[in-house]
Amino acid sequence: MNSENIKLEKSWHKHLSGEFDQDYMLKLKKFLNSEYEKKKLIFPKGSEYFNAFNACPFEKVKVVIIGQDPYHGPDQAHGLCFSVKKGVRVPPSLRNIYKELKSDLNIEPPEHGYLQSWADQGVLLLNATLTVESGKAGSHQKKGWETFTDRVIEVLNHKRENLVFVLWGSYAQKKGKMIDRDRHLVLESPHPSPLSAHRGFFGSKPFSKIDQHLSKHGLPAVNWNIAD
Repeated sequence: MNSENIKLEKSWHKHLSGEFDQDYMLKLKKFLNSEYEKKKLIFPKGSEYFNAFNACPFEKVKVVIIGQDPYHGPDQAHGLCFSVKKGVRVPPSLRNIYKELKSDLNIEPPEHGYLQSWADQGVLLLNATLTVESGKAGSHQKKGWETFTDRVIEVLNHKRENLVFVLWGSYAQKKGKMIDRDRHLVLESPHPSPLSAHRGFFGSKPFSKIDQHLSKHGLPAVNWNIAD
């Protein structure tokens, strides 16, 4: 874990800098360094660990979408949950997100899965765990990242108002237990995975609900349309 290549956007650093000296984070750094020393392939690369934060400064956050692990296949993960870079096949969960976007707002899905334009507009695409070993889903769970991302949610919950937290699936919903629902809008549904999307994700209309909430509080809607 080469800290020289790992940068955290300054507004987030202001709120989270104290976390990096905590025991859990020191143990996490030790774990990651050990994995690198063993020549294990870890996704995303170090410079992309905090992409979600670097793309979306603290005061700019309007919406928080919580994922679980980064993708564990080659060239997939780049630090934004559910997103893959252009040229990478769109993963099944994201295809279902696009289907719901089409059903909800009649927006045609792009040919790629790069969600940077959402992040640029204040959508924090936050995975609960920020790293994973190649080909091993969940391999970096319970190593410390969840404590860090709990702290992220806690800070947003207490220091911001009228955010929208999008919790797809039971894992994200457990992460959201600390959110003050009088202060923020919380949208919950099954996960968009092909295993669960038909249990209530399809038809949940999260995108229009987000925009209605933002409009109600005098904030600009998100342009969910992703250019090719």
